[in-house]
Amino acid sequence: MQSLYQYLKQVSIAMKTKDGIKMSDSFSLRHSHTKNSNLLNVDSEEVLQTIDHHLGEITLLHLKCVTAVSRKDYNEAYSYQSPLVQQWIKLFQAIKDENWLLPVMITVCLDLRCLALKVGTVTSGESSTVTKPREALEKAAEALMNCFRICTADNRAGERETKKWGMMSFVNQLFKVYFKLNKLNLMKPLIRAIDSSPFKEKFSKAQQITYKYFVGRKATFDSEYALANEYLTYAFEKCHKSMRKNKRLILIYLVPVKLLLGYMPTKAVLEKYDLTSLWEVAEAVKCGRLNNLNSAMEKHQSFFIKSGIYLILEKLKLIAYRNLFKRAYLQVKNHVVPMQVLLAAAQIVDNEPVEMDDVHCLVANMIHSGKIKGYISLAHQKLVLSKVDAFPKLSNINHSN
Repeated sequence: MQSLYQYLKQVSIAMKTKDGIKMSDSFSLRHSHTKNSNLLNVDSEEVLQTIDHHLGEITLLHLKCVTAVSRKDYNEAYSYQSPLVQQWIKLFQAIKDENWLLPVMITVCLDLRCLALKVGTVTSGESSTVTKPREALEKAAEALMNCFRICTADNRAGERETKKWGMMSFVNQLFKVYFKLNKLNLMKPLIRAIDSSPFKEKFSKAQQITYKYFVGRKATFDSEYALANEYLTYAFEKCHKSMRKNKRLILIYLVPVKLLLGYMPTKAVLEKYDLTSLWEVAEAVKCGRLNNLNSAMEKHQSFFIKSGIYLILEKLKLIAYRNLFKRAYLQVKNHVVPMQVLLAAAQIVDNEPVEMDDVHCLVANMIHSGKIKGYISLAHQKLVLSKVDAFPKLSNINHSN
């Protein structure tokens, strides 16, 4: 088992040789050294006397954080990790012509975010510092933003040494925090920065997948379904097949988007990723069976709410009604459809009471949003449909209406 002296020597060598990867491992809360009992409850003087004073202070903060994590005292661990990150940021900014510290910054910021998520959870004892979970995440976001700004401000021409290579990594971390804090509006300037970056297509595949996933999710909430479909599809197709958990997570948001655009997912795919709950929704929408859709929404309500897609799935009710009315139109075989026919169809498949006024509102909404081409003849109580493309493809419709 590595002694404290050996660990400190390793840190010193990594600094002298500018080995960002080894330095990153030495300060990672997920590295094997954090399980080393020789590095717990260390003597502060020994650390500060063994290595350079400034680096010694940072190292001491890390070892105190490791000790707190070993006790599952995440409040205290966060209280050490936060100033540790600030110290590294100062050093990162001070080194003007090199980017070898990028792996370290990415690692310590990731650990800060993860600790922030655990602040306020059950600890093994009384914590010396009490921080509110939301406040911890907001401070973590500030640190991440500082790193992002340092990266974007590096305007050196040489690609190899530029700090810009860290931009997408910090942006993805910020996205995770903003979704947790429900501050999606703060994503806009970050998206613009990445989309205008000459490195946009050069970042690692894993980073690009994560980026597309979060931007796709944001587009979903902004009702930009075509963009959401493009980004989430990219993330799903490029995500390695061995990353089953991640592919399932992407599908949770991609499937509702596909349904809103009129695309039907296959049952086999949803079964493969244990998402049969979404298959029940998809089948009900396709057939226009509102009773089945309502039952599926109620049955899987907790899962849909927890995943953040319940309100998006609610929008599928109008699509289900559209598909129902299209079936009624095909049965009538005439571009003029009595409103009474649509009312009868709605009353059969909806387990909620439906009246003629409800059908008028539904049809008017569909005409306004472009889901149906036609008009309602109030005098004759009939829906007069266009003879050409009366029910346009949902993928061609502006869903922001």
